[in-house]
Amino acid sequence: MAIPTNPLKDLDVATTTRDWDKKNLIGLSISALQDEISTIPGVKSYTASQIWRFLYQRGVSTVDEMHNIPKDVKDVLKEKYTISYGRVVSDQVSEVDGTRKLLVGFQDPKAMVESVFIPMNGAKGTQCISSQIGCSLACTFCHTGTQKLMRNLTAGEIIGQYMIPAKDYGDLPLVKNAQRNVNNIVFMGQGEPFYNWRQVNVKQAIEILTDKDGIALPKNRITVSTSGVAPGIAKLAELEGIGLAISLHATNDRLRDEIVPINKVFPIQVLMKACEDYANAMENYNRDSQRITFEYVMLKDVNDSFQEAKALADLLKNIPSHVNLIPFNPWPGSRYTSSPRDHIVGFSRIVENLGVRTTIRWPRGLDVMGACGQLKTSYEQANNTAV
Repeated sequence: MAIPTNPLKDLDVATTTRDWDKKNLIGLSISALQDEISTIPGVKSYTASQIWRFLYQRGVSTVDEMHNIPKDVKDVLKEKYTISYGRVVSDQVSEVDGTRKLLVGFQDPKAMVESVFIPMNGAKGTQCISSQIGCSLACTFCHTGTQKLMRNLTAGEIIGQYMIPAKDYGDLPLVKNAQRNVNNIVFMGQGEPFYNWRQVNVKQAIEILTDKDGIALPKNRITVSTSGVAPGIAKLAELEGIGLAISLHATNDRLRDEIVPINKVFPIQVLMKACEDYANAMENYNRDSQRITFEYVMLKDVNDSFQEAKALADLLKNIPSHVNLIPFNPWPGSRYTSSPRDHIVGFSRIVENLGVRTTIRWPRGLDVMGACGQLKTSYEQANNTAV
């Protein structure tokens, strides 16, 4: 198997909007927004901040909804810009646990990603967001790894995956001190977030999501998961307080090379050093961000021996960590089966008894192929609904 690289590192991804001739206001940084509108006659020094609040505090879908912006300014905005969060191509809700899988489309008919809302307590829950269309890493347990990488998502396309359910569940317009229904975001959908970092799309999306004058999500409510792109971990630390998750799945290079081929580029020793540096950088910030989540998929007779459990605890002994054990979720053509339930429980107890906090993430959304490792964009969907 070829060693995975970042084929999009130099790709200039065009802004995706409903109208190719118009720029999407969603996803622009506040400084970029100020620059964009600075030449419009009648624009005041505070106009960009007004527009920003309409977009991210009110969740408006049209320029006409910006009621205190002068008409002449709105006319220019409507002529040159669009407001697009994406469109819902399909919407599947699990009859078992309420997990909701959205297929979100953009201007290009083939530009679609899956994004999953996982309810936790009543209506409240976590939105699992994609950062790329497809993936180049070819992790052997992951359905997305069988989908050819198409391109990076723009910051606006990433934010749209939050805005669509946030509007649908009543989080927008924002109400001061109100509890959010979409109260956590995890970058654990399709794609490798750190391979969409150089273009700043993921970074910019996070900065917009956490901006105090906009959506204002707390930083400790956002987690970025990587398959092991070690240099990206230091970049994430610069955002001070965003959670880190590592898609680990093995404790030695021989096995991890097979399951997570990016390990051939950034082997376990390099990855663990990057994690230690991250934890040290977060030491003075808060314990939540200092603690790193390590994801470990349970593959029967592959990585699930009790000896591996001991090796896992030993590997993480010097890192503030929490292990998520994930039963393998099947998908068409997969080569693996999940470890039995009682075996997973036994594996968990060993890791816990050796001093590493562990949670078993029992499957959510299996019946709609929305569980961990099952996401893969299906283009044979209809009924495109603009949002």
